[in-house]
Amino acid sequence: MSIFWDFVKCFVVGGLICLIGQILIDKAAFTPARILTGFVVAGVVLGGLGVYKPLVDFAGAGATVPLTGFGYALSEGVKKAVQEQGFIGIFTGGITAAAGGITAAVVFGYIAALLSKPIGKE
Repeated sequence: MSIFWDFVKCFVVGGLICLIGQILIDKAAFTPARILTGFVVAGVVLGGLGVYKPLVDFAGAGATVPLTGFGYALSEGVKKAVQEQGFIGIFTGGITAAAGGITAAVVFGYIAALLSKPIGKE
């Protein structure tokens, strides 16, 4: 029964994060690009302050899959790299931590482009 509640927590938290994004699209004058960057920055800031970690521990993928989770991964990578490498870790940690996700996005985007039929603008 425990795994059922893990799925419920994941779904609810991820859904609430997405709901916030949808409300910003519908009610605010923000473009999707501003919402995207805002969510990533929020994840970095909340991760850097240590506020996002309890949410990740509670909800798992519900907190790490949305864009705020990407920002959180960047901040955790920087923290780890700074501890291991010092000052240079500020520049390398985020990219190292996010490399797997970025690679997956590029590879799956390429596969989707190969399998899709392009539509011209008219």
